[in-house]
Amino acid sequence: MKYVITTGRTVEDAVLSAAIQLAVPRDRLEIEILEEPVKGLFGVFGGKDAKIKASVEQSSVDKAKDFLSKVLDKMGLEPVLDIKEEDNVITVNVSGPKMGVLIGHRGETLDSVQYLTSLVVNKNSDKYKRVLLDTENYRSKREETLKRLAKRLANKVYKTGRKFTLEPMNPFERRIIHSTLQKDPNVTTYSEGSEPYRKVVITLK
Repeated sequence: MKYVITTGRTVEDAVLSAAIQLAVPRDRLEIEILEEPVKGLFGVFGGKDAKIKASVEQSSVDKAKDFLSKVLDKMGLEPVLDIKEEDNVITVNVSGPKMGVLIGHRGETLDSVQYLTSLVVNKNSDKYKRVLLDTENYRSKREETLKRLAKRLANKVYKTGRKFTLEPMNPFERRIIHSTLQKDPNVTTYSEGSEPYRKVVITLK
């Protein structure tokens, strides 16, 4: 994190000096007072200026970018990050070679990195920001695959009269199955088990 150490006759003077040096508004600074000002004898002799350490408060997007850059570099990737924030949702699209490493088995690595990024972004934050991490349009492709799977299995349950239990899925994927079959006139769905082994069950109404 970028910071400067400044001095001034008062703490506020030192803060203003830091804001100028860092070229950011006063309200974006995190201030640590290193030394309080001391008045000298008769207000002249032996006085001591205030001394502060000022750093720039990172935005949520900055936090996400810094964290992901470090993590993906450790994974041996050379990513290009496209990060946007809208309505408290931070959307990150990662492009570059070898993105299969980031996706992992059925998106498990992608989900884990997304979760960790969310923890970093929301640490010491008053307002929760949702983080959505994607690469190579994986989320959309996976959603379409799960929708087709849900409909195929619902038809199988209807024809055989026997319930079907899917493999363990994360909350995002389970919601897709539930949502896809929500209005199906023949079957209903529910989840059973504990994380991370929670599964969706499709059964007759």
